Amino acid sequence: MFSTNELLWLFFIYSFGGWILETALAVIQKKKFINRGLITGPFCIMYGLAAVLISVGSKGLTGIWLFGFAVIAATAVEWIGGHLIEKFFGERWWDYSNIKRNLDGYICLPVSLFWGVLGFVTVKWGNGIVVDLLRLIPGLIGNIVILTLSVLMVIDILASYLLLTGKSKQLNKWEMTNNKFALVSSRLRRWITYRIEKRIYKAYPKKEEAQPVAAVDKTTFAYGCSFYKIMLLFFIGAFLGDIVETIFCRMTTGVWMSRSSVVWGQFSVVWGLAIAMATAMFYKYRNREDRFLFGVGTLLGGAYEYICSVFTEIAFGKVFWDYSKIPFNLGGRVNLLFCFFWGIAAVVWFKKMYPLVSKWIEKIPRRIGKVTTWILIVFMSCDMAVSCMALARYEERENGTKPDNEIQVWLDENYNNDVMEKIYPNAIRKAGDGAPRKTDGEQDL
Repeated sequence: MFSTNELLWLFFIYSFGGWILETALAVIQKKKFINRGLITGPFCIMYGLAAVLISVGSKGLTGIWLFGFAVIAATAVEWIGGHLIEKFFGERWWDYSNIKRNLDGYICLPVSLFWGVLGFVTVKWGNGIVVDLLRLIPGLIGNIVILTLSVLMVIDILASYLLLTGKSKQLNKWEMTNNKFALVSSRLRRWITYRIEKRIYKAYPKKEEAQPVAAVDKTTFAYGCSFYKIMLLFFIGAFLGDIVETIFCRMTTGVWMSRSSVVWGQFSVVWGLAIAMATAMFYKYRNREDRFLFGVGTLLGGAYEYICSVFTEIAFGKVFWDYSKIPFNLGGRVNLLFCFFWGIAAVVWFKKMYPLVSKWIEKIPRRIGKVTTWILIVFMSCDMAVSCMALARYEERENGTKPDNEIQVWLDENYNNDVMEKIYPNAIRKAGDGAPRKTDGEQDL
């Protein structure tokens, strides 16, 4: 397990290492120095994100399993990153279309295998060396450095986003009428914008405009893949996922068991997020052939469930599901059978269910739809906040910590151990805390 400071150090060090690697490759190819970072600073943040994800998620994995997880995790980061760049900047910064076995030009098998090698080396040797070196840095100096780097990166990301998306033009207009230094500021911004855009074109020569987005029908509520539709799909998916899991549990174990992620209502957040994110990310692929949707759903669904398992164990100190007794499992977090279920679910969702659900949502009157969506967002935000506090207090009670404020007293009165065990019947302390993993079922968050 890594501390927060160690994870931040790993993120910055591997982001810098990725920047060096990408820049070196660009120099070899172009015979000149090119900054290949996503932002203006010397960092390739996708390398840092992938390294942290692999380092945290690969706990207990070795050999071919570690390599396989590194391939899937890093590929998912690259695929999602490419789509986010296209969504926010309206451009594609790399394209693997000329390489065999690629997915829409964003990822390809040879590069994914290369990421797997890097991830394996990172976990096997790199992290140990980095942590040992960090111990040589005095605590106060290390904290100041990591805080400074974090602030500078946030500023860099925001500045790059505003400049590349053109949103700084509105700020520029305001300054021209309200700031006596407007002229200097405007010239400086234009110079920075020019430098950033010039660097992007140099660093990513295959950069091209994304396909234009279809015009939005402003008379129809939640038309296309809009914010309101994605949010409503989250709530629908969370509710239906809870119902499906409850019935599945009854059929397989013979008992009715709570499958909810939250203390108020029957909602499975894992299913809600899965449907919402899958719809947002795969919307343009919804008409592709079944085998394509099944394959992508199997791989990314398994990666998603694995990441959720790691996150919940770290965040809440609990193991909510364990597949250790099911064949072809990976660390008890995912197994091949349920990965196939994710693939089947992807096909059924996009080919059968989504068209019907989408039509129903779009028939809702605009004002009613917007008001209802925001009410649900506020409700779920409060529900998840209370659920997190109740789970944290549940863990504290198991450790013998007595309440020391009114909130903890209220949580003990309303969400005592009996109530929490009823809501989360499979939640047990994480492995290594004196309790073995539970293997008689699954409890999705």
